[in-house]
Amino acid sequence: MLSHAHEVFLEVARQLSFTKAGQTLFLSQSAVSKRVRALEEHYKTGLFERLGNAVQLTAAGELLYRKLLLARQLQHELEQEFTDLSPEFQPRQQMVIGASTTISLYVIPPVLSAYLARFPHTQLTLKNRNSENILKALLEHEIDLGIIEGIHKVSNVTYTPLLTDEVVAVCSARNPLHRRELEAQDLRRTPVALRETGSGTLAVLEEALLAQGIRLAELPVKVRLGGTEALKNFVRVDTCLAFLPRQSVMKELAAGELVEVPVRDLNLVRHFDFVQRKGTENNLPYKTFVQFARRYYGNAQR
Repeated sequence: MLSHAHEVFLEVARQLSFTKAGQTLFLSQSAVSKRVRALEEHYKTGLFERLGNAVQLTAAGELLYRKLLLARQLQHELEQEFTDLSPEFQPRQQMVIGASTTISLYVIPPVLSAYLARFPHTQLTLKNRNSENILKALLEHEIDLGIIEGIHKVSNVTYTPLLTDEVVAVCSARNPLHRRELEAQDLRRTPVALRETGSGTLAVLEEALLAQGIRLAELPVKVRLGGTEALKNFVRVDTCLAFLPRQSVMKELAAGELVEVPVRDLNLVRHFDFVQRKGTENNLPYKTFVQFARRYYGNAQR
């Protein structure tokens, strides 16, 4: 079993920050520093170079980090096998997951609830950012597993499908637009409210518009808002059109607070994918969580 000092070292090495590691582990910065110093005294060498407020791993630190990741994976595999043999064995595990706004608010909460009921000893942290920043957090080792939507793929990340959703054009029920069906070209003359740059929803809209020969810059954008809820609340009281994930507006559409506006020839289907750094796909407990979530939505959509 990894010692507490080794777990603390792994978190500092993952985030390259004593402060962030302390926040994740619920330890003071001095407590984090104390455990790292104990390891440095044990191994008779420095594990981090302190560069003002930043740190980086030394050669010895890199070696220890690689070996401890392997040791943690073996530990997780052992714990999983013992759990299968003896259901009473319930080891405590930690997961840090990052998910884009729509997924964090509307897609993943029921999965987390079901997962924690099945694995009650899991300490789970969910970070909510837009898709672009989730990818950044993954590549910077701030999270180990991400769930994103409609964004261009990068080569050093693996993508595993979770489910498919649709982005729909909506407006207030008081807006005259709700009685119309639009052509894609009509959007050049229709005031719109959009998500911020980096949003997966915005990326899906931009791609669909380009397929119709329309650049995003050609739309009469009235406002850009960060977050699905902000955009939804704005369009409720305004006269412009907004593009929002169907998952996020189902209640408002059912209640008549928002109305869907059909836009012909605009394909706004997007995919929610798990993302992991290449080489970590089989690491537990993340592999278990990915399989659990895919089964959850696979059963729900049958």
